[in-house]
Amino acid sequence: MPVEIEEEDYSPSDLESPSPVKGETVALKVPIALSGSRLDQVLAEMLPQFSRSRLAALAKAGFVTVDGTPVQPKTKLFGGEEIRATLVPRDEEMAFLPENIVLNVLFEDEAVIVIDKPAGLVVHPGAGNWTGTLLNGLLFRNPSVANLPRAGVVHRLDKETSGVMVAAKTEVAQLSLVRQLQARTVKRIYVALVRGLVPREGVVEKAIGRHPHHRTKMAVVDEDQGGKSAGTHYRVLQRFAHHTLIECRLESGRTHQIRVHMQSIGFPIEGDLVYGPGAAGTPPEMREVFKKFGRQALHARQLTFDHPVDGDSVTFEADIPEDMRELIDFVASS
Repeated sequence: MPVEIEEEDYSPSDLESPSPVKGETVALKVPIALSGSRLDQVLAEMLPQFSRSRLAALAKAGFVTVDGTPVQPKTKLFGGEEIRATLVPRDEEMAFLPENIVLNVLFEDEAVIVIDKPAGLVVHPGAGNWTGTLLNGLLFRNPSVANLPRAGVVHRLDKETSGVMVAAKTEVAQLSLVRQLQARTVKRIYVALVRGLVPREGVVEKAIGRHPHHRTKMAVVDEDQGGKSAGTHYRVLQRFAHHTLIECRLESGRTHQIRVHMQSIGFPIEGDLVYGPGAAGTPPEMREVFKKFGRQALHARQLTFDHPVDGDSVTFEADIPEDMRELIDFVASS
Protein backbone atom coordinates (compact mmCIF):
# COMPACT_ATOMS: atom_id res chain seq x y z
CA MET A 1 0.00 0.00 0.00
CA PRO A 2 1.63 3.30 -1.05
CA VAL A 3 2.54 5.74 1.69
CA GLU A 4 0.37 8.83 1.83
CA ILE A 5 2.98 11.54 1.43
CA GLU A 6 1.61 14.35 3.51
CA GLU A 7 2.82 16.97 5.99
CA GLU A 8 5.51 17.82 3.49
CA ASP A 9 6.97 21.17 2.46
CA TYR A 10 8.04 21.85 -1.10
CA SER A 11 11.24 23.46 -2.32
CA PRO A 12 11.69 25.89 -5.24
CA SER A 13 12.75 23.04 -7.54
CA ASP A 14 9.38 21.40 -6.92
CA LEU A 15 7.71 24.27 -8.77
CA GLU A 16 8.92 22.90 -12.09
CA SER A 17 5.99 20.93 -13.51
CA PRO A 18 6.33 18.39 -16.33
CA SER A 19 4.09 18.87 -19.34
CA PRO A 20 0.98 16.70 -19.18
CA VAL A 21 0.63 13.91 -21.69
CA LYS A 22 -2.20 14.43 -24.15
CA GLY A 23 -4.62 11.70 -25.10
CA GLU A 24 -4.05 11.90 -28.86
CA THR A 25 -3.34 9.08 -31.29
CA VAL A 26 -0.03 9.15 -33.15
CA ALA A 27 0.72 7.34 -36.43
CA LEU A 28 4.22 5.97 -37.04
CA LYS A 29 5.91 4.21 -39.96
CA VAL A 30 8.34 1.52 -38.82
CA PRO A 31 11.73 2.18 -40.45
CA ILE A 32 13.49 -0.72 -42.19
CA ALA A 33 16.49 -0.10 -39.93
CA LEU A 34 14.43 -1.42 -36.99
CA SER A 35 13.47 -4.66 -38.77
CA GLY A 36 13.46 -7.59 -36.35
CA SER A 37 12.91 -5.44 -33.27
CA ARG A 38 10.10 -5.94 -30.78
CA LEU A 39 7.18 -3.53 -30.80
CA ASP A 40 8.09 -2.05 -27.42
CA GLN A 41 11.67 -1.47 -28.61
CA VAL A 42 10.43 0.27 -31.75
CA LEU A 43 8.04 2.46 -29.76
CA ALA A 44 10.77 3.42 -27.31
CA GLU A 45 13.03 4.36 -30.21
CA MET A 46 10.39 6.41 -32.02
CA LEU A 47 8.75 7.97 -28.94
CA PRO A 48 11.76 8.67 -26.69
CA GLN A 49 9.76 11.12 -24.55
CA PHE A 50 7.95 8.15 -23.00
CA SER A 51 9.36 5.27 -20.98
CA ARG A 52 9.48 1.83 -22.55
CA SER A 53 7.41 0.40 -19.70
CA ARG A 54 4.73 3.04 -20.28
CA LEU A 55 4.56 2.23 -23.99
CA ALA A 56 4.49 -1.51 -23.30
CA ALA A 57 1.59 -1.00 -20.89
CA LEU A 58 -0.36 0.83 -23.60
CA ALA A 59 0.19 -2.05 -25.98
CA LYS A 60 -0.91 -4.62 -23.40
CA ALA A 61 -4.10 -2.60 -22.83
CA GLY A 62 -4.92 -2.63 -26.55
CA PHE A 63 -4.08 1.00 -27.31
CA VAL A 64 -1.44 0.16 -29.93
CA THR A 65 -2.16 -1.37 -33.34
CA VAL A 66 0.12 -2.55 -36.11
CA ASP A 67 -1.51 -2.33 -39.54
CA GLY A 68 -4.86 -2.06 -37.79
CA THR A 69 -4.46 -5.03 -35.44
CA PRO A 70 -3.82 -4.75 -31.68
CA VAL A 71 -0.56 -6.50 -30.79
CA GLN A 72 1.50 -7.27 -27.73
CA PRO A 73 4.80 -5.56 -26.77
CA LYS A 74 6.91 -8.60 -27.74
CA THR A 75 5.58 -8.73 -31.32
CA LYS A 76 8.44 -8.68 -33.83
CA LEU A 77 8.24 -6.10 -36.63
CA PHE A 78 9.78 -6.28 -40.11
CA GLY A 79 9.81 -2.63 -41.17
CA GLY A 80 7.27 -0.69 -43.18
CA GLU A 81 4.30 -1.40 -40.87
CA GLU A 82 2.03 1.40 -39.67
CA ILE A 83 1.77 1.78 -35.92
CA ARG A 84 -1.06 3.73 -34.34
CA ALA A 85 -0.64 4.41 -30.63
CA THR A 86 -3.27 6.13 -28.52
CA LEU A 87 -1.48 7.92 -25.69
CA VAL A 88 -4.12 7.42 -23.04
CA PRO A 89 -3.35 9.59 -20.01
CA ARG A 90 -2.45 7.75 -16.83
CA ASP A 91 -4.64 8.19 -13.76
CA GLU A 92 -2.24 10.72 -12.33
CA GLU A 93 -2.37 12.76 -15.53
CA MET A 94 -6.14 12.99 -15.25
CA ALA A 95 -5.98 13.93 -11.57
CA PHE A 96 -5.62 17.67 -11.95
CA LEU A 97 -9.22 18.40 -12.83
CA PRO A 98 -11.62 20.77 -11.02
CA GLU A 99 -14.17 19.22 -8.68
CA ASN A 100 -16.87 20.95 -6.70
CA ILE A 101 -15.51 20.18 -3.25
CA VAL A 102 -16.66 22.33 -0.36
CA LEU A 103 -13.72 24.10 1.26
CA ASN A 104 -13.80 25.79 4.67
CA VAL A 105 -12.03 29.03 3.73
CA LEU A 106 -10.63 31.06 6.62
CA PHE A 107 -9.16 33.82 4.42
CA GLU A 108 -8.73 34.58 0.75
CA ASP A 109 -7.37 37.46 -1.31
CA GLU A 110 -5.72 37.84 -4.69
CA ALA A 111 -2.53 36.07 -3.59
CA VAL A 112 -3.35 33.32 -1.10
CA ILE A 113 -6.14 31.14 0.24
CA VAL A 114 -6.12 29.79 3.81
CA ILE A 115 -8.18 26.69 4.48
CA ASP A 116 -9.31 24.71 7.49
CA LYS A 117 -8.86 21.17 6.14
CA PRO A 118 -11.14 18.52 7.65
CA ALA A 119 -9.87 15.08 8.58
CA GLY A 120 -10.43 12.60 5.76
CA LEU A 121 -9.65 15.02 2.92
CA VAL A 122 -6.50 14.25 0.94
CA VAL A 123 -4.58 17.39 -0.02
CA HIS A 124 -2.89 16.27 -3.24
CA PRO A 125 -3.76 13.53 -5.76
CA GLY A 126 -1.67 10.41 -5.35
CA ALA A 127 -1.77 6.62 -5.53
CA GLY A 128 -5.22 5.51 -4.47
CA ASN A 129 -6.54 9.08 -4.31
CA TRP A 130 -6.47 10.55 -7.80
CA THR A 131 -9.70 12.52 -7.33
CA GLY A 132 -11.68 14.15 -4.55
CA THR A 133 -8.72 16.03 -3.12
CA LEU A 134 -8.30 19.54 -1.77
CA LEU A 135 -6.28 20.37 -4.90
CA ASN A 136 -9.27 19.44 -7.08
CA GLY A 137 -11.40 21.78 -4.97
CA LEU A 138 -8.88 24.61 -5.40
CA LEU A 139 -9.03 24.18 -9.19
CA PHE A 140 -12.82 24.44 -9.10
CA ARG A 141 -12.83 27.52 -6.88
CA ASN A 142 -10.06 29.36 -8.76
CA PRO A 143 -9.53 27.91 -12.27
CA SER A 144 -6.51 30.19 -12.83
CA VAL A 145 -4.40 28.14 -10.38
CA ALA A 146 -4.30 25.43 -13.04
CA ASN A 147 -1.34 27.40 -14.40
CA LEU A 148 0.59 26.91 -11.15
CA PRO A 149 2.57 23.82 -10.14
CA ARG A 150 0.37 21.67 -7.90
CA ALA A 151 -2.38 24.28 -8.31
CA GLY A 152 -0.66 26.49 -5.74
CA VAL A 153 -0.25 23.89 -2.99
CA VAL A 154 2.99 24.52 -1.07
CA HIS A 155 2.66 22.15 1.90
CA ARG A 156 0.39 19.35 2.96
CA LEU A 157 -1.30 17.73 5.92
CA ASP A 158 -1.91 14.03 6.38
CA LYS A 159 -5.27 12.81 5.15
CA GLU A 160 -6.48 12.19 8.71
CA THR A 161 -4.92 15.34 10.18
CA SER A 162 -7.22 18.36 10.36
CA GLY A 163 -6.34 22.02 10.47
CA VAL A 164 -5.10 25.18 8.86
CA MET A 165 -3.01 25.33 5.71
CA VAL A 166 -2.26 27.87 2.99
CA ALA A 167 -2.11 27.67 -0.81
CA ALA A 168 -0.96 30.24 -3.35
CA LYS A 169 -3.02 31.82 -6.11
CA THR A 170 -0.18 33.42 -8.07
CA GLU A 171 3.31 32.37 -9.14
CA VAL A 172 4.90 35.14 -7.07
CA ALA A 173 2.96 34.12 -3.96
CA GLN A 174 3.80 30.46 -4.42
CA LEU A 175 7.53 31.10 -4.70
CA SER A 176 7.40 33.39 -1.67
CA LEU A 177 5.64 30.78 0.48
CA VAL A 178 7.94 27.97 -0.64
CA ARG A 179 11.00 30.08 0.19
CA GLN A 180 9.57 30.89 3.62
CA LEU A 181 8.98 27.21 4.29
CA GLN A 182 12.48 26.39 3.14
CA ALA A 183 13.91 29.12 5.40
CA ARG A 184 11.80 27.75 8.29
CA THR A 185 10.24 31.14 9.00
CA VAL A 186 6.68 29.80 8.71
CA LYS A 187 5.37 29.07 12.22
CA ARG A 188 3.10 26.04 12.65
CA ILE A 189 1.46 24.98 15.88
CA TYR A 190 -0.37 21.67 16.31
CA VAL A 191 -2.45 20.16 19.09
CA ALA A 192 -2.17 16.42 19.72
CA LEU A 193 -3.55 13.92 22.20
CA VAL A 194 -0.77 11.43 22.93
CA ARG A 195 -0.78 8.15 24.81
CA GLY A 196 1.07 8.31 28.12
CA LEU A 197 1.95 11.06 30.59
CA VAL A 198 4.42 13.52 29.10
CA PRO A 199 6.48 14.82 32.07
CA ARG A 200 7.58 18.19 30.75
CA GLU A 201 8.15 20.32 27.66
CA GLY A 202 10.97 19.42 25.33
CA VAL A 203 12.23 19.19 21.79
CA VAL A 204 12.82 16.21 19.53
CA GLU A 205 15.69 16.80 17.11
CA LYS A 206 15.97 13.63 15.09
CA ALA A 207 16.40 13.24 11.35
CA ILE A 208 13.52 11.59 9.50
CA GLY A 209 13.64 9.42 6.41
CA ARG A 210 12.03 6.43 4.76
CA HIS A 211 11.83 3.41 7.07
CA PRO A 212 14.68 1.03 6.13
CA HIS A 213 12.44 -2.07 6.16
CA HIS A 214 8.86 -0.79 5.79
CA ARG A 215 8.90 1.49 2.76
CA THR A 216 5.36 2.74 3.36
CA LYS A 217 6.45 4.31 6.65
CA MET A 218 8.79 7.04 7.82
CA ALA A 219 11.21 6.64 10.72
CA VAL A 220 14.00 8.27 12.66
CA VAL A 221 16.97 7.77 10.30
CA ASP A 222 20.50 9.14 10.62
CA GLU A 223 21.35 11.87 8.13
CA ASP A 224 24.23 9.79 6.73
CA GLN A 225 21.62 7.13 5.94
CA GLY A 226 19.37 9.52 4.05
CA GLY A 227 17.42 11.12 6.89
CA LYS A 228 16.60 14.84 6.78
CA SER A 229 17.01 17.08 9.82
CA ALA A 230 13.79 17.76 11.71
CA GLY A 231 12.86 19.50 14.94
CA THR A 232 9.62 19.30 16.93
CA HIS A 233 9.10 21.38 20.08
CA TYR A 234 6.37 20.18 22.40
CA ARG A 235 4.81 21.38 25.64
CA VAL A 236 2.15 20.01 27.94
CA LEU A 237 -1.30 21.60 27.82
CA GLN A 238 -3.12 19.15 30.09
CA ARG A 239 -2.50 15.74 31.63
CA PHE A 240 -5.16 13.08 32.10
CA ALA A 241 -5.15 9.64 33.68
CA HIS A 242 -3.59 7.88 30.68
CA HIS A 243 -3.04 10.64 28.10
CA THR A 244 -1.52 14.07 27.62
CA LEU A 245 -2.78 16.94 25.49
CA ILE A 246 0.26 18.63 24.01
CA GLU A 247 1.10 21.51 21.70
CA CYS A 248 3.74 20.95 19.02
CA ARG A 249 5.68 23.57 17.10
CA LEU A 250 7.53 22.56 13.96
CA GLU A 251 10.94 23.78 12.87
CA SER A 252 10.70 21.76 9.66
CA GLY A 253 8.01 20.05 7.64
CA ARG A 254 8.98 16.43 7.12
CA THR A 255 6.59 13.70 6.15
CA HIS A 256 4.69 12.45 9.26
CA GLN A 257 7.09 14.47 11.42
CA ILE A 258 5.06 14.88 14.63
CA ARG A 259 3.77 11.33 14.47
CA VAL A 260 7.26 9.86 14.05
CA HIS A 261 8.91 12.13 16.63
CA MET A 262 6.36 11.60 19.38
CA GLN A 263 6.35 7.84 18.82
CA SER A 264 10.15 7.84 18.99
CA ILE A 265 10.11 9.20 22.56
CA GLY A 266 7.39 6.83 23.73
CA PHE A 267 4.29 9.02 23.37
CA PRO A 268 2.48 7.98 20.16
CA ILE A 269 -0.49 10.02 19.02
CA GLU A 270 -3.75 8.38 20.04
CA GLY A 271 -5.60 6.79 17.14
CA ASP A 272 -2.50 6.59 14.92
CA LEU A 273 -2.73 3.17 13.28
CA VAL A 274 0.64 3.51 11.54
CA TYR A 275 2.95 4.74 14.30
CA GLY A 276 0.94 3.92 17.41
CA PRO A 277 -0.85 0.61 16.79
CA GLY A 278 -2.25 -1.52 19.54
CA ALA A 279 -3.77 -0.47 22.84
CA ALA A 280 -1.06 -1.33 25.35
CA GLY A 281 -1.64 0.70 28.48
CA THR A 282 -5.12 1.77 27.39
CA PRO A 283 -8.04 0.73 29.62
CA PRO A 284 -10.45 -1.66 27.81
CA GLU A 285 -13.39 0.72 28.19
CA MET A 286 -11.50 3.36 26.21
CA ARG A 287 -10.49 1.16 23.29
CA GLU A 288 -13.88 1.16 21.59
CA VAL A 289 -14.06 4.97 21.77
CA PHE A 290 -10.62 5.34 20.16
CA LYS A 291 -11.53 2.81 17.49
CA LYS A 292 -14.69 4.76 16.67
CA PHE A 293 -12.70 8.01 16.51
CA GLY A 294 -10.91 6.42 13.58
CA ARG A 295 -7.92 8.70 13.04
CA GLN A 296 -4.87 10.18 14.70
CA ALA A 297 -5.76 12.90 17.23
CA LEU A 298 -3.68 15.59 15.56
CA HIS A 299 -4.83 19.06 14.52
CA ALA A 300 -2.93 21.95 12.88
CA ARG A 301 -4.26 24.79 14.98
CA GLN A 302 -2.21 27.83 13.97
CA LEU A 303 -0.24 29.02 10.94
CA THR A 304 1.86 32.19 10.70
CA PHE A 305 3.66 33.46 7.61
CA ASP A 306 4.65 36.70 5.87
CA HIS A 307 2.03 37.73 3.35
CA PRO A 308 3.60 37.48 -0.14
CA VAL A 309 2.25 40.89 -1.22
CA ASP A 310 3.14 43.30 1.59
CA GLY A 311 5.42 41.17 3.75
CA ASP A 312 3.31 41.65 6.88
CA SER A 313 3.18 38.75 9.31
CA VAL A 314 -0.27 37.14 9.36
CA THR A 315 -1.64 34.44 11.66
CA PHE A 316 -4.61 32.16 11.12
CA GLU A 317 -6.21 29.68 13.48
CA ALA A 318 -8.52 26.70 13.02
CA ASP A 319 -10.60 25.51 15.96
CA ILE A 320 -10.15 21.95 17.17
CA PRO A 321 -12.83 19.95 15.30
CA GLU A 322 -15.80 18.53 17.13
CA ASP A 323 -14.75 14.88 16.94
CA MET A 324 -11.39 15.62 18.54
CA ARG A 325 -12.97 17.86 21.19
CA GLU A 326 -15.34 15.06 22.12
CA LEU A 327 -12.39 12.66 22.37
CA ILE A 328 -10.52 15.05 24.67
CA ASP A 329 -13.63 15.50 26.82
CA PHE A 330 -14.00 11.73 27.05
CA VAL A 331 -10.38 11.28 28.13
CA ALA A 332 -10.73 14.13 30.65
CA SER A 333 -13.78 12.52 32.25
CA SER A 334 -12.41 8.98 32.32
